[in-house]
Amino acid sequence: MKKIKLILEDGSEFQGYSFGAQKSIAGEVVFNTAMTGYPESLTDPSYKGQILVATYPLIGNYGVPAKGKKDNMLEHYESDKIQVQAFVISDYSKEFSHWNAERSLHDWMVENNVPGIYGIDTRQLTKILREKGSMFGKIIVDDQDVDFYDPNKENLVAQVSISEKQVYGNGKYRILLIDCGVKNNIIRHLLKRDTTVIRVPWDYDISLEEYDGLFISNGPGDPTKCTVTVRNLELAYEKDNPMFGICLGNQLMALASGAETYKLKYGHRSHNQPVLHEDTKRAYITSQNHGYAVDNNSLKGDWEPLFINLNDETNEGFRHKIKPFFSTQFHPEASSGPTDTEFLFDEFIDMVKKYKEG
Repeated sequence: MKKIKLILEDGSEFQGYSFGAQKSIAGEVVFNTAMTGYPESLTDPSYKGQILVATYPLIGNYGVPAKGKKDNMLEHYESDKIQVQAFVISDYSKEFSHWNAERSLHDWMVENNVPGIYGIDTRQLTKILREKGSMFGKIIVDDQDVDFYDPNKENLVAQVSISEKQVYGNGKYRILLIDCGVKNNIIRHLLKRDTTVIRVPWDYDISLEEYDGLFISNGPGDPTKCTVTVRNLELAYEKDNPMFGICLGNQLMALASGAETYKLKYGHRSHNQPVLHEDTKRAYITSQNHGYAVDNNSLKGDWEPLFINLNDETNEGFRHKIKPFFSTQFHPEASSGPTDTEFLFDEFIDMVKKYKEG
C-alpha cells in the first residue's frame, strides 16, 4: 500500500498506490477501453514507450496465464515480455481466479520490472486525455523524480523488432513477414493457413528472399522513422507478390505509396471500433491500437480507401486498384477482441494461391 503519484505534463496529479515494480518511470500516457485482455495488451509491442491506462475499473481478477510455448511462441501472450512503460488502473484485485492463471498480475509485473499504480480515478484521467489528447506523464515512487519522456522521437520499431531472421512452420506458401513489432497472434493466424512464415527485422533487405506473399506487421511509434522499411516497400510495389499490412504496416504501405500519415489526438485503443467496408457498405466491429493514421486525402494514383472508421471517418485501410496489395489499420487477428474480420487473412492467402498458380 505504498503511496505513489502519476503526474501529467499539464500539471494534473493523481495519488494512488503502488503495485508491480517499485520504480519511477516516464512515457506517453494513453488509454484503452477494453474490458478484458490485459495480458495481451501489456505484451503488445505497439505499446512500447507508453504508460497504459485501463478504463475498465477492475484489473487483475483473472491473474496471468501460464508461459507455455506453441510454434516457438508464448501461447497466451503477444510477445515475450511486458512492453508498456507502466500500467495505470482504478482497482487492483489482489486475489485472482481463472482456470489458466499461473500467477498474479503484480508478480508478473515485478518479474518484468514494470511499475503500476492503482486507486486513482481513471474516469477523470481518461476525460483529460480525451479533451487534451495523449500527453507525457510520469509515475513517481519514493520522490525519485524523472524527466518527461517523448517516445515518439525514437525509432521504437528498431527496439521491438527481432535482430535476425526466424522461420516458423513448414507450409505450402512462403510468407515474408517484416517484423515492426509483430503480435504473436498474427503469426498464429498465418500458420493456420498452410504457410511457412519467414520473419525478418524491420530493416532487412527483402530482395534477398524468395516469397509468395509479403506481410508488414503492427508496431509502435511514428511511421516516418522507418525510412528503410518504406524504401524496401517501394521496391516491393514493383513486383506482383500479394501484400498485406496491419496497423503500422498500413501506415508504412501508405508512405511507400506516396501518401501521408499524421498523429491522432488520442488514438484508437479498444475492442469495439466500428469500421465500414467501402465495397459492401457493411460495418464490422474491430480491435484497434494505434496513435497514428493515414491521411485519406493523400492517397493518390491507383490507391483507394478500403475501410473507414465510423466514429471519426479516419482511414482504416486501403488497397491498390489493380495489384493484390491491401492493408488495415485495425487488427483482424484481434487477441483479445472481436474476430469479425479474420476473413481478411483468408483473402490474403487466396491472393497468394492465385499468384503462386500464375
